[in-house]
Amino acid sequence: MLLSPQAEKNWEGLCSVLEDVLEDQSHRQLFAVELGSGTGQHVIRFAQKMPFITWQPSDINEESLNSIKAYIAATHAKNVQEPAHLDASEPWEQWAGLHRSSCDVIVAINLLQYSSFKTAQGVFTGAGQILRQNGLLMTYGLYAINGTITPSCNEDLDAELRKRNPEWGLPDMDVLIVSHIR
Repeated sequence: MLLSPQAEKNWEGLCSVLEDVLEDQSHRQLFAVELGSGTGQHVIRFAQKMPFITWQPSDINEESLNSIKAYIAATHAKNVQEPAHLDASEPWEQWAGLHRSSCDVIVAINLLQYSSFKTAQGVFTGAGQILRQNGLLMTYGLYAINGTITPSCNEDLDAELRKRNPEWGLPDMDVLIVSHIR
C-alpha cells in the first residue's frame, strides 16, 4: 500500500465538506466516482464515513490501482468497487464503462495540477455527461485565479510541477470556467 502524508492530513476536512453537501441525500444509495484516486486513502476513508455511497475509485497509474486494491482488502470496504483504469483526458465514453447520467458525485482531489489542460477539459466534459441531474462535481487542489498564484510557496509548487512536466501546474480558475461556459 502506498501512503501519502498529505492524504492523511486532509481527508477529514474533505470528507466533512462532502458529508455536509450530501447530508440531505443520505437516506438513499448514491454512486460516486473518484478520479485520480492515487493511494486509495481518500476513497477508503470516505466510504467508511459515508456508507450510503458506493464508490468507484480510478487512476491512470498501475501502482496506484494496486495500492487502492490493497486498501480495499485491508479495510474490507463493502461499498468500494474494484479500482478502474481511467484516463480523464479520453472521451467520457471510455471512462471505465460509466454510462451517461450514472453518477451522483464525482470527486477529483489534487488531480488538475498534476494533469494537462486536456485532462481538465476531459474532467468537466465527462462530468457533464455522466453526472445525473443535480449531481455534484467536487475538485480540490491549488488554483491560480486570473493568472495570480498566492502565496509564494504555491508559486514555487507551480514552478516545480512545470519543471517535472510542462503540461502540469496550477490551473487557472478563470480559464477553466471560460473554457466550459461555451
